[in-house]
Amino acid sequence: MSADPALRFEHVTIAFPGAEGPLKVVNDVSFAVGSGQCLVIVGESGSGKSMACQALLGIVPAPGAVSGQGIFWEGRDLLKSSARDWMKVRGAEIAMVFQDPAAALNPLMPVGRQIVDVVRAHRSVTRAEAERRAIEVLNQVGFPEPERRMRAYPIELSGGLRQRVAIALALACGPKLIVADEATTNLDVSIQAQIIGLLRSLKEELGISIVFVTHDLGLAPEIGDEVLVMYAGHAVERGPVREVLDRPSHPYTIGLLNSAPTLESSRAHPLKPIPGQVPALDEIGAGAPFRSRCPVVVSGRCDSAKPDWTACGGGHFVACHRFAQDGIGGVQ
Repeated sequence: MSADPALRFEHVTIAFPGAEGPLKVVNDVSFAVGSGQCLVIVGESGSGKSMACQALLGIVPAPGAVSGQGIFWEGRDLLKSSARDWMKVRGAEIAMVFQDPAAALNPLMPVGRQIVDVVRAHRSVTRAEAERRAIEVLNQVGFPEPERRMRAYPIELSGGLRQRVAIALALACGPKLIVADEATTNLDVSIQAQIIGLLRSLKEELGISIVFVTHDLGLAPEIGDEVLVMYAGHAVERGPVREVLDRPSHPYTIGLLNSAPTLESSRAHPLKPIPGQVPALDEIGAGAPFRSRCPVVVSGRCDSAKPDWTACGGGHFVACHRFAQDGIGGVQ
């Protein structure tokens, strides 16, 4: 991580009204992304990772409320931005690639025109110049025969090509940060590998920063520099990808790795699913968010206090009472 990261997400909370008080879908979460680096945010459905990404673009749906120390993008606090300021940032400086390109693209409009319209919305260019830019970014993402096929409608394209169009749409105005929210989830493994390779090349060749959201921790080393593990709205572990994968230090991170299928998975070496389910937001209370499913609960601590961050070494941190008390031997 660079000393002065391009993006700083500092102690941010996103809450929605509940019957008995605010429901915090993101609870005091912090992270940073350096220029030309990729942060992978990992967690189950309901962990808050996608909502955190929506906050980066100012698109948290009402009646959600975003608060905290700030979301700082190149020195500006986006939490203090006006609607006009957000319009200047969204798409032009920070762009998003959604999980389902079929839903993100307009089915009634040729894909090339969709890119042209985005370019003209953010830049003072002619239609001919915008069309040249559309062809350029479609070429960048490996879209075949862009001059001809940019007239195709989304329904005429495969899922992999639609996702390439979605990435081209995000690239159209030359953003410095791309937020990829489960951008490979609905793709088969071969197309998934191609899209990850594409995003990695954009990071390396163009210096674009990436926030890559996934439920699959195994994808982290394919693209990420840093990883943030989230559970039930809380950040529970963070650090360099290899540090976290080689020395997972939170019981939830260990559970994610143990429950992922590998080439060695078999009846003799079965998967180890995490027992139980993610608690409702109004059931978490003041303690450790993972305590209801944790095999190494610290009695009297995990049920009463949220754990602080503990350094594991090498820029690796974990929020776990057991690790703080017993070290790595207590959780593995």
